[in-house]
Amino acid sequence: MKILVTGGGGFLGGHLARALKAQAEGHEVHTFQRGDYPALAEAGIIQHRGDLGCLNEVDKACMGMDMVFHTAAKAGVWGPFTEYYQTNVVGTQNIVSGCKHHGVRMLVYTSSPSVIFDGTDEKGVNEKAPYPRNYLSYYSQTKAEAERFVLGACDDRLRVVALRPHLIWGPGDPHLVPRILSRSKAGKLKLVGDGSQRVDSTYIDNAVDAHLAAGQALLKKKEFKPRAYFISNDEPLEMVQLLNKILSAGGEPPVTKRISPGKAYLAGWILESLYRFVGSKKEPIMTRFVARQLATAHWFDLSAAKNDLGYQPKVSIDEGMLRLAQWLKDHPL
Repeated sequence: MKILVTGGGGFLGGHLARALKAQAEGHEVHTFQRGDYPALAEAGIIQHRGDLGCLNEVDKACMGMDMVFHTAAKAGVWGPFTEYYQTNVVGTQNIVSGCKHHGVRMLVYTSSPSVIFDGTDEKGVNEKAPYPRNYLSYYSQTKAEAERFVLGACDDRLRVVALRPHLIWGPGDPHLVPRILSRSKAGKLKLVGDGSQRVDSTYIDNAVDAHLAAGQALLKKKEFKPRAYFISNDEPLEMVQLLNKILSAGGEPPVTKRISPGKAYLAGWILESLYRFVGSKKEPIMTRFVARQLATAHWFDLSAAKNDLGYQPKVSIDEGMLRLAQWLKDHPL
């Protein structure tokens, strides 16, 4: 098969593209991203440079493909709404348009559990949880709009699955792990609340396996109802435990500082207001979204992904942490 992975230069997209290329089926794997990446070329992956917001560039990349994995997105919690909308919503609309124009039959879309986050605890929730009326970040707002669009675009020409992996981490992670370690080294890492809230996370290999399983499900099931699936390691830990495992892997001491949820939310509100007033593009150390995320529980019922996709996390958190520790030893941040 000819398969396109958007966001091939990213953490998940790069791992997924290489995993697809390594499969025994001998897929012709293409990626679409802004830059060129030697590691992808060395793996025999064909790269296409372009902008998700440009329909013509996306359309060309979709030409001749049998399946598309759309992992690319503007992530993070800070930045202009127009940038999030252009990449996450318009970019996803362009992917769907390209798929339908060129007869691509299967699309796996990488969403986020934040699309249903309403600022309160999520304890064992499943995919029946509704979208909230209001969002605390442009990322979650635009990812929710994109997810709804993708699922609504499914028809007899295009079969669709959306995945919601939570907190992807592992060797080479450019987001979660460096952020935690850098704040610890700067003495700025704090727990919001007492740290007892349980949180799901996803080791990178398991996130890749979930995408491969979704692709296989689309191949095998000609009649496939479009829906979203939560993905994680299925090992929810207390926030303080997860942080301390990552800190230990990076050779840092356990987190001891704390801030109350109310003070964290107030600090986020003040900093957001100040940064917008001065027009700063730098991300505040705290935002309202981050404050609520860190103060609440986030763990999910994976029954649907296990039953419908055959997803089973293979790498445990402890095994993943051993691999992370070795990688950090060889690649100090």
